[in-house]
Amino acid sequence: MINMNNLNARNLIGNRVRQARHKTKPKVTQTDLLARLAVRGIELEKTTISKIEAKTRPVTDIELVAIADALGVSVLWLLNIE
Repeated sequence: MINMNNLNARNLIGNRVRQARHKTKPKVTQTDLLARLAVRGIELEKTTISKIEAKTRPVTDIELVAIADALGVSVLWLLNIE
């Protein structure tokens, strides 16, 4: 479930992005994910995925949908609701 106690976090999906990248065979690197997002029209800086995973960068709704699609998971799963 969503932990509302961590008010310093800038997004809710950081841990799940890392988990989804690592559970695939072979693992999806941060660079792989950036390329998958670029194909979907989302151009991000090289360090953005690590910042998202560290919860120091907010994620837009469009990025959320693209990240879920690129990792083959649902938006609800990324948000830890499912």
